[in-house]
Amino acid sequence: MLTSIHSNIQCFEPKTWQLAHDKSIVLGPKAVIMAIMNITPDSFSDGAMINSVDAALKSAEVHIADGAQILDIGGESTRPGADPVTAQMEQDRVLPIIEAIAANFDIIISIDTYRASTADLAISTGAHVINDVWGLQRDPKIASIAAKHSAGVCIMHTGRNRKIDKDVIKDQFNWFEQSLKLAKDAAIKDDAIVLDPGFGFAKETTEENLSLMLRFEELHALNYPFLIGSSRKRFIGALTGQDAQDRDVGTSATSVVLRQMGGAIFRVHNVQTNRDALSVADGLIAHALNEGISS
Repeated sequence: MLTSIHSNIQCFEPKTWQLAHDKSIVLGPKAVIMAIMNITPDSFSDGAMINSVDAALKSAEVHIADGAQILDIGGESTRPGADPVTAQMEQDRVLPIIEAIAANFDIIISIDTYRASTADLAISTGAHVINDVWGLQRDPKIASIAAKHSAGVCIMHTGRNRKIDKDVIKDQFNWFEQSLKLAKDAAIKDDAIVLDPGFGFAKETTEENLSLMLRFEELHALNYPFLIGSSRKRFIGALTGQDAQDRDVGTSATSVVLRQMGGAIFRVHNVQTNRDALSVADGLIAHALNEGISS
């Protein structure tokens, strides 16, 4: 693993991620934690836990105290087989909560949506980042909305509803090539973009997710920071034998492995467990780099 740290040294150098409302965050030297806040009744591990503005504010307060630097707010479950919601339903769920959090906390807010209309309203209400699980490819207007607001953008890979390449890394490059062209055509700046390999999104088997993890370093050829969203995913359950709510230790193991391979942001349900695990990883990374400089 020390070889991974030294071979990916550029991933640990400071890079400024530019966000809406003149916000920014430094990625690289230390892991950044994005806390998941699902405002949905049917998410796979935490559905209906946040069902009011007051509950959202209490959850936000806990996540921030535990070390989250970003809150990712979503109003539609992305689990396989989830009931679709309308744009209005999604907005009714997330906009009052974004507004309340922005008014009460100095924290970066991400809107988890693939809809341009929701993204536009969310950024106007106080969000800083658009986190699109369809990689700008489902709603053709969302890239322009991101550019209009100078928002940060998380572009995720997915294999849903399309033919995928058998090689997990080749399929990543094929997908991101299309997404990044959309971003460039919309004039989204490079320093606003973070990529996400999309663990669990049409990676149907445990082996496919493990192959993606094992070869994750190959994706650094794209020259963008990476967000990791492995939290409580089914492949972790297959490996640990745990139900969704009990996969946080397994999640933190993936966080440590992928941090040492150069992951920058970690989108998790349990902030405290992952914070502690990533603090150890960051300590090892700093020590390894200092040893390398000294030798």
